[in-house]
Amino acid sequence: MNDILPTLEAWKAAGEEIALATVVRTVGSSPRPVGAKMAVTASEKMVGSVSGGCVEGAVSEAALEVLKTRAPKLLKFGVADEEAWAVGLSCGGTIEVFVEPLEW
Repeated sequence: MNDILPTLEAWKAAGEEIALATVVRTVGSSPRPVGAKMAVTASEKMVGSVSGGCVEGAVSEAALEVLKTRAPKLLKFGVADEEAWAVGLSCGGTIEVFVEPLEW
């Protein structure tokens, strides 16, 4: 979180709405550990990473929806998940990513 905190603070100061995505569970091989974070603004700025680039596009789309609905989401990506293959999660593991509006 420390690596994205200065960017989050700058976005907050600029009045951006922010969604925070956090890796909450991994099974098998995964590109990023539990706790890895990524943030997305309503104006589609992005910082951080939850998978090293494998599923960031899908997480970014979910984050924009979370900002519109204000309802958190739990996303799952893995080998058996066709959506994950479509976005490129080929490392063989499974990750779960929790996306929530950042309220601070």
